[in-house]
Amino acid sequence: MCIPQVYAQKAVFASVKDSRSTSNVDSKIVDITVKGRVTDETTGEPLIGASVVVKGTQKGATTDANGSYSIVVPSQNSVLVVGFIGYTKKEVTVGNNTTLDITLKSEASDLAQVVVIGYGTVAKKDMTGAVKSLKSSEFNKGIINSPEQLLQGKVAGVNVTSASGEPGAAQNISIRGPGGVRTGSTPLFILDGMALDNSSTGGATNPLTFLNPQDIESIDVLKDASATAIYGSRGANGVVLITTKKGKAGFSTLTYSGSVGISKIARALPVFGADEFKKQVTALGGVLEDLGANTDWQKEVTQTAITQNHNLSMGGGADKLTYYGSFGIQNQEGILKNSNLNRYTGRINVTQKFLDDRLTVDVNLNATYTTNSRPPTEGLIGGAITANPTYPVYDDKGNPRNYPNFTNPLITLKLQKDVTNTNRVIGSISPSFKITKDLVYKLNFGIDNSTATRDIQSLPNAEPLQEGRLETYNTYNRNKLIENYLTYTLNKNAHSLTALAGHSYQKIFIQGRFTSINKFPITDIEPIYNPGLGQELTLANNKPTGYAIVNELQSFFGRVNYQYKDKYLATATVRADGSSKFGSNNKYGVFPSFSLGWRISEEEFMKSANFSELKLRAGWGQTGNQEIPSKITQALFTSQVSASTSYPLYPTGSFPAGTSYARLANPNIQWEVSTQTNVGLDFGLFRGALTGAIDYFHKVSNNILLEVIPADPVQPAGTFWTNVQDMNIINQGLELELNYRYTAGNGFRFDLGGNVTFIKNIVKNSPYSVIPSGSASGSGLTSATINGYISGQPIGTFFLKEFTGFDDKGISTYRDVNGDGLVTDNDRVAAGSALPTRQYNINTNLSYKGFDLSANFNGVAGNKIYDNTANANFYKLRLSKGINTTPEAIAFANESINNSAPVSTRFLKDGAFFRLNNLSLGYSVSPKAIGLDKWVSNLRLSVTGQNLFVITKYNGFDPEVNIDRTIAGISSYGIDYLSYPKARSVVFGLNVSF
Repeated sequence: MCIPQVYAQKAVFASVKDSRSTSNVDSKIVDITVKGRVTDETTGEPLIGASVVVKGTQKGATTDANGSYSIVVPSQNSVLVVGFIGYTKKEVTVGNNTTLDITLKSEASDLAQVVVIGYGTVAKKDMTGAVKSLKSSEFNKGIINSPEQLLQGKVAGVNVTSASGEPGAAQNISIRGPGGVRTGSTPLFILDGMALDNSSTGGATNPLTFLNPQDIESIDVLKDASATAIYGSRGANGVVLITTKKGKAGFSTLTYSGSVGISKIARALPVFGADEFKKQVTALGGVLEDLGANTDWQKEVTQTAITQNHNLSMGGGADKLTYYGSFGIQNQEGILKNSNLNRYTGRINVTQKFLDDRLTVDVNLNATYTTNSRPPTEGLIGGAITANPTYPVYDDKGNPRNYPNFTNPLITLKLQKDVTNTNRVIGSISPSFKITKDLVYKLNFGIDNSTATRDIQSLPNAEPLQEGRLETYNTYNRNKLIENYLTYTLNKNAHSLTALAGHSYQKIFIQGRFTSINKFPITDIEPIYNPGLGQELTLANNKPTGYAIVNELQSFFGRVNYQYKDKYLATATVRADGSSKFGSNNKYGVFPSFSLGWRISEEEFMKSANFSELKLRAGWGQTGNQEIPSKITQALFTSQVSASTSYPLYPTGSFPAGTSYARLANPNIQWEVSTQTNVGLDFGLFRGALTGAIDYFHKVSNNILLEVIPADPVQPAGTFWTNVQDMNIINQGLELELNYRYTAGNGFRFDLGGNVTFIKNIVKNSPYSVIPSGSASGSGLTSATINGYISGQPIGTFFLKEFTGFDDKGISTYRDVNGDGLVTDNDRVAAGSALPTRQYNINTNLSYKGFDLSANFNGVAGNKIYDNTANANFYKLRLSKGINTTPEAIAFANESINNSAPVSTRFLKDGAFFRLNNLSLGYSVSPKAIGLDKWVSNLRLSVTGQNLFVITKYNGFDPEVNIDRTIAGISSYGIDYLSYPKARSVVFGLNVSF
């Protein structure tokens, strides 16, 4: 949406030398106030947030919601420089005028938009790959913890799943579907040129929460291999490039943005109230213990959560130096009690030019301190949804009441604590030097250091009896990157060429240490504050553990972009990656790509057509995946120190008697490779009012990396890693994107956009009948699996017994697939996948004068969810024993109270949904109208609703769920088990620019 404070940040500010006349008339400075409006030359629409700067000074103003400005100039010969992003800058001499209305001509901003790609930028019109760029004005609004939430629903082919309602919870993001069995689908994140490593940053929260969303200027998503191949071995799942804000020369700003959010549980599970519970248990002839209360246990463990967000930023500069600095605080309570995330961020970005602008130095520094408190979610939710509602919460003394056969969830809250404190500092320096006017050398050196301490505490307690325990995890992550590359640009007649060549080296060091101390006495001092009170810390029973990992990646890369007559486009890329993770025979992998583009709209025969843009794109490329454990290609030995103790001693070389192989060397293991083809069409009609894109993609991943059981009886290890060469994982689909913009002369503007993705995933040629994943949880279910990787089926397939109803005794029956008269695991069937086959999103923006309204809807279809929560809790047998359930437990009148509920399709449910993700209403107050125009350039008030409604058949907390139930590193999908509930939030915001 075109909101004033965003345009103020994005306005094009002038940076020119003083051209004031030195005549006698000008020698005497006389302040003159000039007022007027800045509008679009064609439509007359006011340009909100355009910059009006006195040439040669840092004196300036920005236009308000009506396009109006007011500025004091020193003389009649002063020149106003007026600019707005996507429009041609204009200079106007003041003269005798005190009122100046100025019109600007559009540059067809969508086509001129700069898109960030690997190691450079390019105009959108010149792109040949599948890339989507989002500016800060397009981001989602509301309570935002990480960058993925900003782009949810905004990019075709990108599926962002907020799998949990917990503050700071990890976001599942998939670009054009998952391509690996054990690697998940997380893309590579690049922050201001720094490739992030989020493999181990401590705690259980999203590692990207360190980044303040208010600092982000743009996010560019590279989707196809022709765009991602420049990142070689890490581009198989796509690349997300995050660019933070910079200062603007010629104009200084000070901006405060603050918000207060109020959140409540969006959908509680419909468990029985006291009266209905007593009625249903009695009707079943079950065990009823009625203590006379009417307790809503879900209400007891949840709360109305308050979130505060405060950000202060300043930016500006002159010809040679620009700067941007910010400080942010976010204090977010979760809707479960004892749940919160507090984040403190600081950032400084500086650009300095030297040597007549031949040398430019960019410095970026970000520091974040995060503290996260987590309740024991599974125990808390599990207790709340199954507790007898006739049980009182508190005893006569006002303390949480203790029950002999039931754990009061409030006692669980009192006794359990899980706190993670994380410090993360990311800094980079990137000098670039113009060797000649056409040749530029750039160095990029970055360091990413994080230190995290996670304490999991169990307080000692007499009733219920609990031994005190403190577990401490210390994690250290050191990520260093150094890159050198040359960029050569040639423009001659109708030809344009840009060539890039470079080298990259990255070293990642990860260290973890774990200690636990047991048998704490009952005191007023919590173990977390005095571990020395613990009475058991012995090497025999409680040995500290730890690990250290070093991974290195060396790369050589190059790219050539060529244009002819601004209508024929070509791009070729190659990257060679060498990784310390792989064996001596396959250290390096080479990943090429190429793509072509034809701007049909620039052809003579199209000049009379109504197309502002019509471009055909086609590309092919390969990317890799190296996400396997470190050192698994190397031999490992163990030494028998005693009959009961064994530990690794010598990774290489000779070793003493009693030492044997634990793992053989595997020098032949190599990269997992994804090969992708993309064909796309970009179009614009009616002078850019209607724009869109259509893309078809086909991605094949092979050389799949797996840990398997060896067939060789000589192999000493129980498992070993290998490439399954004939096995393929295929993602193919169609992406459609359409955006319409309407503007009227009276200041009304309306934008409507949306995208839809049709995607099909399939596993082919797997030599294994099924690769199990998705461990079930709950009494009697712990050995069962839910997902399976099967040839001819998608990733995330549910591999289950098919529930067919009940026999005459009320006992569950299942389909006998093989007809042998018995129902066993051999009768399991592929029953659908957790991966959606359709993703769709709708975005709309309206603005009129000072008002603006935006809405974002998103949804998926074609996917299923396994409700492990219902499987473990909501069936008649549980209800008959006096354990609370939902009406789902009595849905089958002919079910026996003696019937168990094993894993089956009975609890497999439709996962489709349609959600109003956020709705925001804002009003931009004219500073002049309230007498603040001398100090304030923009003032905006807003209210945003988040997760206001969801339409779905799923009857759990929320259909957007994916609890991690990985088995041996094999990724699971679409399982819901006692997940943290989603919140519905209302956020009140204030933005002020000075």
